[in-house]
Amino acid sequence: MGFAALRGQKYISLETFKKNSEGVKTPVWFAADPTADLSGPEARLFFYTIGNTGKVKRIRNNGRVRVAPCTMRGEVTGAWADGRAEIISGEEAARGMALLTQKYFPWKQILNFFALFSRRERVVMAIRPV
Repeated sequence: MGFAALRGQKYISLETFKKNSEGVKTPVWFAADPTADLSGPEARLFFYTIGNTGKVKRIRNNGRVRVAPCTMRGEVTGAWADGRAEIISGEEAARGMALLTQKYFPWKQILNFFALFSRRERVVMAIRPV
């Protein structure tokens, strides 16, 4: 239980599920909640994406996900763990983005700069183990 295998990792493969139960895997940046033990049920992972992506649509339809450590290209390097994803907002979303900014400095700041010129909405999500 939990996400202990993700400790020290840079990327996770996030598997979301279509309405027909087919899984779709995507490598994403993530940040773990430092106040929670990754191996316990209170673990929480944060990631963000553009609001109209397929993964957002799939998570809105079905919050069931699986995560595993992976390379930048999405090659899975460890065991899968089941989770539940949800779209978050407000202070919780701001905290998740701050953790991501801290973890991926300076790359996330560079992306933030270019995002200033985009009108695409960003969505922050949290994943909890099941």
